[in-house]
Amino acid sequence: MAVRKLKPTTPGQRHRIVLSYDTITTSTPEKSLIKKYKKTGGRNDRGKMTIQHVGGGHKRRYREIDFKREKFGVPARVATIEYDPNRTANIALLHYADGEKRYIIAPHGLTVGTEVVSGKGSPIEIGNALPLSEIPLGTIIHNLELRPSQGALMVRSAGAFAQLMARDGKYATIKLTSGEIRQILVTCMATIGSVSNAEAQLSRKGKAGRNRWLGRRPRTRPVAMNPVDHPMGGGEGKASGGHPRSKNGIPAKGFKTRSKKKPSNKYIIERRKKK
Repeated sequence: MAVRKLKPTTPGQRHRIVLSYDTITTSTPEKSLIKKYKKTGGRNDRGKMTIQHVGGGHKRRYREIDFKREKFGVPARVATIEYDPNRTANIALLHYADGEKRYIIAPHGLTVGTEVVSGKGSPIEIGNALPLSEIPLGTIIHNLELRPSQGALMVRSAGAFAQLMARDGKYATIKLTSGEIRQILVTCMATIGSVSNAEAQLSRKGKAGRNRWLGRRPRTRPVAMNPVDHPMGGGEGKASGGHPRSKNGIPAKGFKTRSKKKPSNKYIIERRKKK
C-alpha cells in the first residue's frame, strides 16, 4: 500500500499524507463478524474520568478477529482484504472449507484467492499459522502467542514482525521489532510473514479535526494546570513545573516502573534497544 501527498487546496490538506488503500478489495464488512463497540469517553464503571483526552469520534463496529487460529487442518480461501477502523493493520476475511467465515490480521503480500491453513504440518507460506517448534529458524513471523492456546498477543500492529532466532528444549528465542530478545514456549502459535500496511506510520493527519474523528480530545499542558489538577501545575508566573511526572506523580523521562520481581523477567534475554 503506497502513500500520496495531497495538493494544498486547503490549510488542512497542505501537510496531509494519505494511504492509497489500493490493496483493499471491499468497503463492506462481513455482517456476522461485527458487533457493537461501546464508547467510554475515558470514564470507568462509576462515571469517573480515568483516562484523559478520550471521547467523541466516529462511530465504529468491532470486527471479531481470530487470534487463536485453532481450526487446525481446515483450509481456507482469502475472500477479501479489508480496512479495520479499530487497528492500524488490514484484516483478511477467510472462507473455510466447512463453510465458516473468520477474520485474521492480514500479512504483507496476502492476496485474494490465496489458500491458508493452520496447525502442525502446514506449509511455510505467508498467512499459515504453525507452532514455533515447526517453523524454520530465521523465519519472519507475526501474531505471536505468549501462552499456548491463549491467542496472539504480540506483533499485531501494522508493519510489525518478529524473527525466530533459536530453539533450545521447550523454549524458542524470538527477536521482536523493538529489539527485545525473549524466550517463548515452542508450543505457542505464530503466523508466517510480517503484518500488512507498513506505510501506516508514514501517514500524516494534516489537521486537528482528524484527531477528533479518531476520538482523541485536545491535550492540556500540565504546567498550565492548577496544583489540584496536576503535580506540575501552579506556581507564580511561568513556572517550569519541576521534574516531569505523570498526573499520578510517577516520574517520566526514563523512570523504570517494571517490577524487578516480575515472574516473566527470566524469559527476557535482552531488553529493547533505546531509540
